[in-house]
Amino acid sequence: MKPRTKARSVALQVLYEMDQTNHPIESIMERRRDEISLDDNLFAFSQKIIHGVFPLISELDAQLARYAPEWPVDQVAIIDRNILRIALWELLFNTDTPLKVVINEAIELGKVFGADATPRFVNGVLGSLVENQNEIRQQFKI
Repeated sequence: MKPRTKARSVALQVLYEMDQTNHPIESIMERRRDEISLDDNLFAFSQKIIHGVFPLISELDAQLARYAPEWPVDQVAIIDRNILRIALWELLFNTDTPLKVVINEAIELGKVFGADATPRFVNGVLGSLVENQNEIRQQFKI
């Protein structure tokens, strides 16, 4: 796994556990840091994602629901939902990551952590989000 993909996977694991258990996010991050070897820069990148996504979960979910209405967010698999949250956050707020990289990384996380259909599902939802990214940016006042 490429280094930044590994950092994204740590962020995904932290957000997944938080979604499942409501454990404090800081304690989950520290435990993951102890379990998975990441250098300081990559761990900082994971933290940037986590601290970017976490406070915006309801707003990100609202956009997912708006642009992928056939998939109610609360019925989407938890891992898929968190992959989409990370990708949407990166698309909107981490603009130094190219669009193709955001999509490819999300699909890669889907292959590693999701079900067989996850990569196709993630790609489809992200396609809709990308088509509407200017509207979404206006919703976030970016």
